[in-house]
Amino acid sequence: FSRSSPYPSDVAKMIEAPIFHVNGDDPEAVVHAARVATEFRQKFHKDVVLDIFCYRRFGHNEGDEPMFTQPKMYKTIQTHPTTLNIYARKLIHEKVLTEDEIEKQMQTFITTMDEAFEASKGYKPNKADWMDGVWAGMAVASGDARRGETGCSIDFLKEVGAGLTRLPGNFTPHPKIERQLAAKAKMIETGEGIDWSTAEALAFGTLVVEGHPVRLSGEDCERGTFSQRHSVLIDQENEDRHTPLANIRFGQAPFEVLNSPLSEFGVLGFEYGYSLAEPQTLTLWEAQFGDFANGAQVIIDQFISSGEQKWLRMCGLVMLLPHGYEGQGPEHSSARLERYLQNSADDNWQVCNCSTPANYFHVLRRQMRRDFRKPLILMTPKSLLRHKLCVSKLEELGPGTTFHRLLWDDAQLVKGGLVADDKIKRVVLCSGKVYFDLFEERAQRGTKDVYLLRVEQIYPFPHSALVEELKRFKNAEIVWCQEEPKNMGAWSFILEPMMAVMEELKLKQAKPAYTGRAAAAAPATGSANKHKIELAAFMDAALTVQAPPRARTKAPAKAPAKAKK
Repeated sequence: FSRSSPYPSDVAKMIEAPIFHVNGDDPEAVVHAARVATEFRQKFHKDVVLDIFCYRRFGHNEGDEPMFTQPKMYKTIQTHPTTLNIYARKLIHEKVLTEDEIEKQMQTFITTMDEAFEASKGYKPNKADWMDGVWAGMAVASGDARRGETGCSIDFLKEVGAGLTRLPGNFTPHPKIERQLAAKAKMIETGEGIDWSTAEALAFGTLVVEGHPVRLSGEDCERGTFSQRHSVLIDQENEDRHTPLANIRFGQAPFEVLNSPLSEFGVLGFEYGYSLAEPQTLTLWEAQFGDFANGAQVIIDQFISSGEQKWLRMCGLVMLLPHGYEGQGPEHSSARLERYLQNSADDNWQVCNCSTPANYFHVLRRQMRRDFRKPLILMTPKSLLRHKLCVSKLEELGPGTTFHRLLWDDAQLVKGGLVADDKIKRVVLCSGKVYFDLFEERAQRGTKDVYLLRVEQIYPFPHSALVEELKRFKNAEIVWCQEEPKNMGAWSFILEPMMAVMEELKLKQAKPAYTGRAAAAAPATGSANKHKIELAAFMDAALTVQAPPRARTKAPAKAPAKAKK
């Protein structure tokens, strides 16, 4: 056997599911077992397994010869009557049908199949049947910005915020949770300091009140890997559970948050299927760390990245992938951004790396506030969850606000923070957490002639928006900075689009300069000290403007040497 037992169904023993073994050569027994299994599932709402014991008569495909490798078994199979012949003899023996009646039914079936095969040769689709059913009203994606109306009224945001911090009577929260709720209430009341988890909760809460169910699954996603979410609160006296987002307003859509098993492959596959069946639901899967998503690589490659092109099946699934280099080693640093970008083509999905809670709020709501669906691959933060600079104002989620594919340098909002645009010597483009590393290092140095421009959406690449932004800096050198090694991250993907932008602007510089870690086999070093050295080195390279080389002057000609006598 290619497994540890004769039965492929033994895996179900770990959950104590009933298993029905049935002979595949007995169609009536198969039907009976299937009915019993179905009735069990419908009655008890439990898993059940049906093991139909049968065999493959021919090879893997029409040209395969199984006798090459399994001659004894296939000699036995060749002499074994088919299931059809066995059942036909049974019906004749029991006088249910005559031999002529069976032959007639067989010929009728073969004729039907032949006619269908011939008809398929001239088939031409006359409408987009993939937009029927629950997908009715959806459209094919078009245009560039595709922002969607994602801003909410301040009163609406405050109503949802009040629901986030409201507890049932006689509920005893953990003291730390109580402090968190008080902090959130203050954020909502003052409109200042909205952090990442609060912006996320406001996005979820506004969607469910608007009628869009929200479903989030993943390992430890109720609490959040980094103890930031706490979407389910536990009473410290009796362990009763309270889900604030499920109790904002009467008549709202459901909010589900589900701690999943550790099989990324199985869970992500299920959530992909769920998103196909429920296009009006915001379906999200969160990896415990983005590094662990590689356990589901088959689902990503075969379905999420290419399902629309292969099968005309749109999907609005969101993948939340914690990503960022913080000295935690090669297994807890990288969501492998480069792999998603390598699969990016034909407008198949969106790949984003947001740096503000407001942009995160808008990119989540954007998934439901448009008339089409695309998967969203989202690099999410770890240390930024509690970073003093990574906050937004409530008004940035308010009316008229939206998702921005590019974000300006925060220093330009401060008087005297930067020199005038025509005096900027270097524009450093970056994405995600590294912006804050660069921002703080630049402030320490007192540098004012280096501009930090954030690319929040890497694919589809915001070409026209970047052209408009870089027009401001005609005299600046263009640099791309990333914290990932050179053979990883966005560099290999983003180089060509950035060169196209620079060509359109007719810049003297043909391509952007690279600053970041050197190419490496592993995503990150396992040494915290080496991590700090690498970080300091590439930040210095990104923020240090090189003096232009001096023009070479012609060296004076030497007098000819005198000939020796």
